[in-house]
Amino acid sequence: MLSTSEMTPETIEQEKLYLDLGLSEAEYVRVKQILQRRPNFTETGIFSVMWSEHCSYKTSKPLLKKFPSTAPHVLQGPGEGAGVVDIGDGMAVVFKIESHNHPSAVEPYQGAATGVGGIIRDVFSIGARPVALMNSLRFGNPGTGNVNHLFQEVVRGIAGYGNCVGIPTVGGEVQFDNSYEDNPLVNAMCVGLIRHEDMQKGIASGVGNTVMYAGAPTGRDGIHGATFASGDLTDDSDKDRPSVQVGDPFMEKLLIEACLEAIQSDALVGMQDMGAAGLTSSASEMASKAGTGMIMNLDLVPKREANMSAYELMLSESQERMLLVVEKGREQEIMDIFAKYGLEAAAVGEVTENTSFRLLQHGTTVADIPVDALAEEAPVYHMPSKEAAYVKAFQQMDERIPEVNDHADMLKQLLQQPTIASKEYVYDQYDSMVQTNTVVTPGSDAAVIRIKGTDKALAITTDCNSRYLHLDPETGGKTVVAEAARNIVCSGAQPLGLTDGLNYGNPTNPEVFWQMEKSVEGMSAAAKMLETPVISGNVSLYNQSNGKSIYPTPVVGMVGLASLEDITPSFFQETDDLVYVIGEAKPEFGGSELQKVVSGKYEGKAPGIDLQVEADRQQQLLRGIQAGLIQSAHDLSEGGLAIALAESVFTGKGLGVEVDLAGDATVALFSETQSRFLVTVRPEHKEDFETTVDNAVHIGLVTNNDTLLVRVNGTTKIEEDVSTLHQLWKGAIPCMLNRKA
Repeated sequence: MLSTSEMTPETIEQEKLYLDLGLSEAEYVRVKQILQRRPNFTETGIFSVMWSEHCSYKTSKPLLKKFPSTAPHVLQGPGEGAGVVDIGDGMAVVFKIESHNHPSAVEPYQGAATGVGGIIRDVFSIGARPVALMNSLRFGNPGTGNVNHLFQEVVRGIAGYGNCVGIPTVGGEVQFDNSYEDNPLVNAMCVGLIRHEDMQKGIASGVGNTVMYAGAPTGRDGIHGATFASGDLTDDSDKDRPSVQVGDPFMEKLLIEACLEAIQSDALVGMQDMGAAGLTSSASEMASKAGTGMIMNLDLVPKREANMSAYELMLSESQERMLLVVEKGREQEIMDIFAKYGLEAAAVGEVTENTSFRLLQHGTTVADIPVDALAEEAPVYHMPSKEAAYVKAFQQMDERIPEVNDHADMLKQLLQQPTIASKEYVYDQYDSMVQTNTVVTPGSDAAVIRIKGTDKALAITTDCNSRYLHLDPETGGKTVVAEAARNIVCSGAQPLGLTDGLNYGNPTNPEVFWQMEKSVEGMSAAAKMLETPVISGNVSLYNQSNGKSIYPTPVVGMVGLASLEDITPSFFQETDDLVYVIGEAKPEFGGSELQKVVSGKYEGKAPGIDLQVEADRQQQLLRGIQAGLIQSAHDLSEGGLAIALAESVFTGKGLGVEVDLAGDATVALFSETQSRFLVTVRPEHKEDFETTVDNAVHIGLVTNNDTLLVRVNGTTKIEEDVSTLHQLWKGAIPCMLNRKA
């Protein structure tokens, strides 16, 4: 291995070292054309991280333009640290989701922990106080040593960081499938609150203004993390452990307070966190957005380790660091604020007029690059797209109803499937009550937090059924947005907008790119119909190993606004409440939990969805909730009506339910037909409810006998003790984690 001093521009070209750093042959030629010379080692590294998929979105950018991202209530769409949506009275909600998949695969605790830390910084860099965390996780099927280890350590990492930083982790979702066995997905979401006048942008404006570095000193952890996240995982990915950063949640807590105080000073011009590609991305992006340049003296950058090269300083992804631009002459005001919290803030550079990104070290220029070449003018590729052959075959299959001989036994099996089973093992490790605003805790369709000093609340959810996307990316894309909105509406809130975490395999595979293309089209159609603009997001590609790709997994994080008095639980409430199902079940089992249990695979057509029907039902249900007609509301998803009935009586109150259904028992109980809801209504509201909500069928009654009783066409199909079912559901994941396979 050559030393840094031996990596001359000539050696880099002759030995093609740029390939190891992540630049292609064509990209290296383009870099030479931009610079009109060969790049040195530091410049080659800077281009490689800024032109990586993780930073530049070079293959996904053409698709992202399809998303609707504007609306009267959207104050900031994609392009800043996080999106911002108006919630009235001079207040706004700020939110974003981001992935930390590759780091979590090789170092699950720190990979997950620093994923949480990074998304928190995205939110407070806008000027918002973080008030809630969510997550969306994917693993292989639990029960093997490797999967169990990844699952347990990722959850521990999320809890370890979130609990210490003092932000409640209020919910999320976890799904399991073999496609994620070597490629876990760790998507973290943060929600913040802000007053309109406090909104910040990450811009380096004002020629002559000072560039300041604040927070933790820079070390050698996380170097080339962005490039690592822009390639396939391989059998020797353990060598990339240095690309995984190490987090310090206690310093992050101090950094939050210091930055939020600094925002109150008019000396602050702009601020951005040092995320992927560290100091390189924050500095170059801030300058490019402002149409300025920047000069930085790397001798002034606070360091954790001695003798760090310019390459290491610029590509390190050490955590808990921010880059600020401050009005010239007022640096001390900002330094004093950070010093109050025991943090260092140092002047390291200056905003310049000549739109170049120039770095000095030891009195020598170590990099000089046109700033727009790193950000706005990064390459964009229109990748070849080809319909996946397996999808074509699935579309030609007839709808088949899986054979179920004992519906009660099948209910018990489904309740123990890891994707359906209780996630109490996970959320019991999270502090969901810190800040004392959590109204609806983990385990419901959506979490809800109150906005102190108001009668308002925010409902938050994360969702994605990747099995449907595997079978039919476009239909699955519509469904993921619709299901997230369904969860928000069931909680009593009006959906405001969404943030997406787009997780796919290798985009150079035309079939994978086709999955991306079609799922984005489906998501866009649903976001338009349901009026949930896409205000922020993240793309994570190359999630594959040994030639095997994950299922397409475009996670949606959604936020809704509610009045506190409209908050609606997803569990049954009182004896004698009337039980209704909104929407008819069809024989749709492609990608369902039942199909997997019966046949061991997912195949056929994904459940269809009519977005107009979806929108109408959601709005009618919300009107019913706001009119005070509805006791509880729960969307029908994995496992169908039978699972929703069981989950709705897992209240610990001794409640049961008695229902009568018609038609084919398997369809009635386990179909995953979309746009359906399970709701309860007080008897005195029966007439008003039925005139408010169409397609609502009265199927039964909430009882006090701890029994789940289902008759189909007059014949008893299920009669089980609720407490027995509850124990099976609750104990499934801990049991799997105890296996030593």
